[in-house]
Amino acid sequence: MSFNSIPKVDKPSFYLDIAFRAARKRASIKKSSLKTNKFLKEKTANIEKVDTVRKVLTTKLNSITKSFPNIDGLNDFYFGLVNATIDYKELKKSLGAINWAGKKISELTSLYRLKIKRCDDRAIMNKDIKNYYGRLSSVFKQISKNFAFLEESRRTMRDFPTIKELFTVAIAGFPNVGKSTLLSKLTTSTPEIKPYAFTTKTLNTGYFSFRYQKIQFVDTPGTLNRINKMNDIEKTAYLAMKHCADIFIYVYDITEPYPLAEQKKLLKKLKKFDKPIILYLSKTDILPSEKTSVFLKKNKCEPDLDVLKKKITNEFMKYMKYMKK
Repeated sequence: MSFNSIPKVDKPSFYLDIAFRAARKRASIKKSSLKTNKFLKEKTANIEKVDTVRKVLTTKLNSITKSFPNIDGLNDFYFGLVNATIDYKELKKSLGAINWAGKKISELTSLYRLKIKRCDDRAIMNKDIKNYYGRLSSVFKQISKNFAFLEESRRTMRDFPTIKELFTVAIAGFPNVGKSTLLSKLTTSTPEIKPYAFTTKTLNTGYFSFRYQKIQFVDTPGTLNRINKMNDIEKTAYLAMKHCADIFIYVYDITEPYPLAEQKKLLKKLKKFDKPIILYLSKTDILPSEKTSVFLKKNKCEPDLDVLKKKITNEFMKYMKYMKK
């Protein structure tokens, strides 16, 4: 799912200005096309104004609410992501406020349209138009905070990763142990790779084709701290591991960027997800062969990419066999 298509939510004054300009233009066109007395021309033009304002504003408000996804209908990953990064109750409240404003605009338009239609005094009619615009402005002022919150939410959701509903391999491990490098070797992905920790600022994804089907790989940053201590990127990674991953590749690095004991503690946390884990040893090209062989034997770890791919596809075949039952 992609959230990039949600359009910008502007300030209330932006929508009011568009509606009022459109109303003046439509009223002018309507007035010039009529061949009747001056007062009737003005009355017809004013009715055109309120009809145009209603149409423009309700269309704009409807486009806002429809552009946001149905939060309750999201899958577990995206629902968890919304709850972890956005005030879920405030989001629903703000979308509800937009719906309320649309109904209120229609109510006010019906009221003032009827007043103008029945009016036989120019001064009263002009006052009615002024009051109509004023009450619309008041409605929008009441929900100005909701517009601001929706724009803030849109900016957050725009950065949500696109995770497809495919068999998914999550690549886990400490920062800078070679997860992104491994992703680039297993898939066609070209993630940002730099020689220092915390390069990964979001979830990098890649795909590997096997028997005309795709396997999805996700590079997950973070060290599985308690959820209340995680930043947004780590929360995203945690939720992807919990809800999207079918298997894990856990990347060990014994070139000492992190103590081995700490890496084993992280692996222990990963096992709590109760999903298959394939162990991989990175950076073997810069390690003494003696050190590598001892570690591989002791930890049942895999250094060979071809063997790693074979293990992944075996797990994929098990998954497909299970799904067919």
